Amino acid sequence: MLSSSNAQLSGVVPSMSADGFVEVEASLGTQAASLVRQSLDSAIARAGEALRGLVHTDGHWVFELEADATIPAEYILLQHFLDEIDVEEERRIATYLRATQADHGGWPLFHDGAFDISASVKAYYALKIVGDPVDAPHMVRARDAIHAAGGAVQANVFTRIQLALFGQVPWRAVPAMPIEIMNLPRWFPFHLSKISYWSRTVVVPLLVLMALKPQARNPRGIGVGELFIEPPEQVREWPTKQAGSSWATVFRLIDRVLHVAEPVFPERLRALAIEKAVAFVTERLNGEDGLGAIYPAMANTVMMFDSLGYAKDDPRVLTAKAAIRKLLVLTPERSYCQPCLSPVWDTALSCLAMLESAGPESPVVQDAAQWLADRQVLDVEGDWAVCRPGLRPGGWAFQYANPHYPDLDDTAVVVMALDRADRVRYREHIERATEWVLGMQSRNGGWGAFDADNNAHYLNYIPFADHGALLDPPTADVTARCIGMLCQLGHGADHPAVTRGLEFLRREQEADGSWFGRWGTNYIYGTWSVLNAFNVAGVPAESDEVRRAVTWLLQQQRPDGGWGEDGATYWPERKSQGAPVSTASQTAWAVLGLMAAGETDNPAVERGIRYLVESQSEDGLWQEEHYTAVGFPRVFYLRYHGYRAFFPLWSLARYRELRAANSKTTLYGM
Repeated sequence: MLSSSNAQLSGVVPSMSADGFVEVEASLGTQAASLVRQSLDSAIARAGEALRGLVHTDGHWVFELEADATIPAEYILLQHFLDEIDVEEERRIATYLRATQADHGGWPLFHDGAFDISASVKAYYALKIVGDPVDAPHMVRARDAIHAAGGAVQANVFTRIQLALFGQVPWRAVPAMPIEIMNLPRWFPFHLSKISYWSRTVVVPLLVLMALKPQARNPRGIGVGELFIEPPEQVREWPTKQAGSSWATVFRLIDRVLHVAEPVFPERLRALAIEKAVAFVTERLNGEDGLGAIYPAMANTVMMFDSLGYAKDDPRVLTAKAAIRKLLVLTPERSYCQPCLSPVWDTALSCLAMLESAGPESPVVQDAAQWLADRQVLDVEGDWAVCRPGLRPGGWAFQYANPHYPDLDDTAVVVMALDRADRVRYREHIERATEWVLGMQSRNGGWGAFDADNNAHYLNYIPFADHGALLDPPTADVTARCIGMLCQLGHGADHPAVTRGLEFLRREQEADGSWFGRWGTNYIYGTWSVLNAFNVAGVPAESDEVRRAVTWLLQQQRPDGGWGEDGATYWPERKSQGAPVSTASQTAWAVLGLMAAGETDNPAVERGIRYLVESQSEDGLWQEEHYTAVGFPRVFYLRYHGYRAFFPLWSLARYRELRAANSKTTLYGM
């Protein structure tokens, strides 16, 4: 619904002119131009007020972080594994699962997405175990969709592990991952330090489960044999998604050998490996923020302790369970479980939006900056130190606490916010973070999210890694953020780290001029990120790489003036498909990217601004059901509920500032 000023704008000014407010005033008169300004000012004021209204009393923001059906379904199954069932709670989660079932009968990985076999199997099982009749229309539709996709045998490895824990498939349905992995030396081709942080924290307690092969208590005795076309015990060859590489063939053969050999591994080595796994988890238990501060690792931790016979009142067990409960979004009608919490990310980005709209003197900016500064990790050498020994800690984690796993993306964004809020006050925080960021640059010039040089790509071909997200290699978006931070602090393009980073970004540019977005959907996000870095690094707006990126962004604008892109573009063959709808956050990214490239006066920018102004809701925010972020491309997608609040405000405020200053670009790294 439009505000009264927006309605006036729609009726008086059909479209903004190419040269913005100056020519609007010249061609339509002072009154019309005044309406344009009033509408923009009103949109910014209402968005700013809405964002301020969502801040916590201690100065931080945290918004809901929603994934697909798998996490809520797994939460229900966890309760039945343990036989610790809250009937009312699971009723409300089941309501959420039914509401997210798609027209195709199954469950997608993102809003309005295609059918996904693994998400659908888990959601169906969760609903059945809660008590939904198998002949209920929604269950019949789901079952038919699963059968049409080949049955539950086609589910991914993590889903098959879940089914094995409930006795629905034999353990041979799962690729071999012996617990003895914990005993391997670092020089071995497979080692925990060679895989990503999220894989590490999920896999270690899972290795214990796969070694012990416990069975869920499953007090209602519910199974899902009807989801299989061929009985699981008769399946001879379980599917694997790796193909087309000699590595896949080699690892498949190794997997077969391990399945035969694992039962006769020495008990002494197995016991030692389990002891190491428990020690790894215990050291990183992370209080009530949980192992890795992500749900799958937390859930595996709880099941590991249970399978090892830990008492229910053991402090470690109670702590691990409390961490999971903190992820629940509980409402009277429907509830769900989040994959993790995002307060540092939400606060840093909200702070930047408020800096853009209200300035550094704003109390809400100063409170947020102090809250962020207090959460810098200064005294824990996390897993990243294995590859960077001797480097002092200095980053920020994504969650409230996750000291073993700070990340480069959050760190760079927090530093840019602190620098703008008060460079002098936060000088020591900034310098310490800069030291860490510089030390974490990978050999190829880029930056990964959590580790340096985490690019043992051959490991993506092991049968266990059918999700294709085992590693954390350098990416364009994180690299762009680190360059943006360094250059905002005064390091120019001639700084060795910046030079190497820019070379990495140029190599990563796609043939059509865009950049891949690893952590946001997708090419709009990646292209916006890199254009920010190029701008603050002084890459000329007339350069070929910038011009090609601008051309690509302009080509993606939709008839309504906005931009949109969904998770389907993570499949290369679907990159060019039309956007489903325009979204506020992606429109903001596109507009910010174009402005960073010197296109503030471009009519496309003004149309994007107009889209944001006219699509703003009465509450000052924007509606956005589509997912505009990603956990693992093609596997796990995210909907940050805060993106619709701070990114549009940010872009509107920057547009107003650049127009008022008659400036082409910004001086900041984002």
